[in-house]
Amino acid sequence: MKLSILIPAYNEEESIVNTIDKIESVLDTVKIDHEILIVNDNSTDNTESVLKELCNKYSSLSYVTNPGPNGFGYAIKYGLDRFTGDCVAIMMADLSDSPYDLVKFYTTMLEKNVDCVFGSRWSEGGKVTEYPFTKKILNRIANRIIRIVMNISYNDTTNAFKLYKKEVIEGVKPILSPHFNLTIELPLKAIIRGFTYAIVPNSWTNRKYGESKLKIKEMGSRYFFILMYCFIEKYFSKGDFIKKC
Repeated sequence: MKLSILIPAYNEEESIVNTIDKIESVLDTVKIDHEILIVNDNSTDNTESVLKELCNKYSSLSYVTNPGPNGFGYAIKYGLDRFTGDCVAIMMADLSDSPYDLVKFYTTMLEKNVDCVFGSRWSEGGKVTEYPFTKKILNRIANRIIRIVMNISYNDTTNAFKLYKKEVIEGVKPILSPHFNLTIELPLKAIIRGFTYAIVPNSWTNRKYGESKLKIKEMGSRYFFILMYCFIEKYFSKGDFIKKC
């Protein structure tokens, strides 16, 4: 099963080389058939020049430029229309997500024959390093609200690091979120629509270079909108969107 790794990148010239080198090294060691697709989200620094050099170094790496509109969700949607693997993992360009966890996600999908694998940084075996305190408090509150509203046990829905089979991506369309609220839209729709999933503890490490693209003050209402959208689908759609066996 070919693995695609989808990475959105906006002004990541300082981080992207280390991220790609590490992913390629780990996946080459375990011999997983893969591609890495970077979506350059109209970066204004030298990210694109760095990506061109990396593509010469790694045959499994390619990049596309999202012409706009731009934003995390737009970049991910642009990439989800273009990956070629049987499954796709969404990872961050700053190496906050571990390539070793990626291998764990992939093997879990194969061994358990599930449609999705969701990472959890807060369950037993999970780990966070240098997670900003305020962000942590807001994260735990938001995830608790999501669990209560949607009546699910998964405790890290906002975690962007997840793995989906190709048919799941097709099954959750149309994708609405233009920003980081996409991180909850994809898993919630997958759960609501009857796709199977496993939850795997994963680690998270704060970026060494650049600035986080998540602007917490801008995201509250956007997360709420998607949460309410998924709530309405779950309880009022009469199962119209549930996966047909």
